[in-house]
Amino acid sequence: MSTESATEHPAAPSAAPSAERAAERAADALPPLDAPPTTLVALAREAGHHHTPAPLAETLLVARPLLAAAGLAVPDGHLTVATGPLDVRFAHVDTDSRVGPTGAAGTDDALRVSGTLHRVPWARAAEAAVVLTEGPWGGPVLFLLEAAEWRQVAGANLAGEPRDDLVLLDVTVPAARVRRVPAALVREAEWRSGLARAALIAGAARRCVELTVAHTASRVQFGRPLSHFQAVKQEEAKLVEEAALVTAAVEAAAAALAEPDSAEFTAWLAAAQAAASVAEITRIAHQLHGAIGFTELSPLRLATTRMWSWRDEDGGERAWQQRIGRHVLDGEGDRDGEGDGDRLWQRVTSG
Repeated sequence: MSTESATEHPAAPSAAPSAERAAERAADALPPLDAPPTTLVALAREAGHHHTPAPLAETLLVARPLLAAAGLAVPDGHLTVATGPLDVRFAHVDTDSRVGPTGAAGTDDALRVSGTLHRVPWARAAEAAVVLTEGPWGGPVLFLLEAAEWRQVAGANLAGEPRDDLVLLDVTVPAARVRRVPAALVREAEWRSGLARAALIAGAARRCVELTVAHTASRVQFGRPLSHFQAVKQEEAKLVEEAALVTAAVEAAAAALAEPDSAEFTAWLAAAQAAASVAEITRIAHQLHGAIGFTELSPLRLATTRMWSWRDEDGGERAWQQRIGRHVLDGEGDRDGEGDGDRLWQRVTSG
C-alpha cells in the first residue's frame, strides 16, 4: 500500500529553480515514440532528480509502450496508468447471442464502465489514462480514457504529489480505444511500473548525494567543515555507494529493454534494489543534514519524501523480491516452464 497523507502538502520551492524549470520544459516536449529505451529511462531519472511535476516516467516507460503493444494509437501529451476492479459491460449487447447469459457478448468491444480507480499518479496533469482491468468476457482488457470522461477526487502521497481517485459514472468507451490483451501484457504493466519508480528513485538518490556533499562541505563545526571529519566521510561514502547501486541496476534494466527475454527480470531487479536502498540513502542524508533537512523549505525533504512514497508504490520491496524468487526458482516466464534454481547465482550476477 502506498504511503499517503491525509492532506495535500504544498510544494516547497526548489533550491535550483532554473534546473527545475528546465526539467519542466523537457517534460512538455516529449521524445518521439521510437526514442531508444535508454534515453527514456534517462529522462525518467532526470524527472526524479528535479522532482518534475508531471507524469513523465508513467508516460514514457509505462503508458506509451503498453498502448503500442496493444495496437492502440498513442495520443500526444502526458499519460497516466491505472489498474483495479471496475464494473465493465458491453456497450452494444449482442441480443442474438446464445452463449452465456444476456449481456455476455457484444456486437463489438465498446464498453460501459463504472467504478473508482484509486490513487492514480498525476491524473490531474494527464490528458488521458491507460486502464487495465477485467473485461466482461472474463479476460484482461486495456482501454484509453480521456480526461473529460472521469470525475476526479484529489489526493496526494507523502510528498504532496497528486494521487487522485478517478470516478467513472457509466462511461462509454468506443471500441477503437479498447483492446483485449493477454496476461503477459498485464505482467508487463507491472514490471514497467516498477522500473519507472526505480528510475525516479535513482534520480532522487543522486539529488540526495549532491545536497549532502554540498551541505557537509559548507557547514562548519569546531572550526572545520563537516566533510573533514572521518565519521562524516565514511557515511558519505556509504551514501554514494548506495546511490550507485540503484543507478547501476536501473541502467542495466534500461539496456535490457531492447531484449524481451531479459527485460522483465532485470526490471524486477532494479525495482527491488531501488526499494531496498531508499532506507539507507534517506537515513544517511538526513543524519548528515540534521534537523534542517526535515524543514518545509529544505530541498532534501523534496527528494526523500518522494523516495519514501515511490518505494511503496507499484509493489514495494518485498513484492519485487518475491517476484524475483518465483521467477528464478519456479521458472516463471521461462519458455520451457522449468525452474532454474541451479542457475540462481548466474542469473543474479549476469544482469
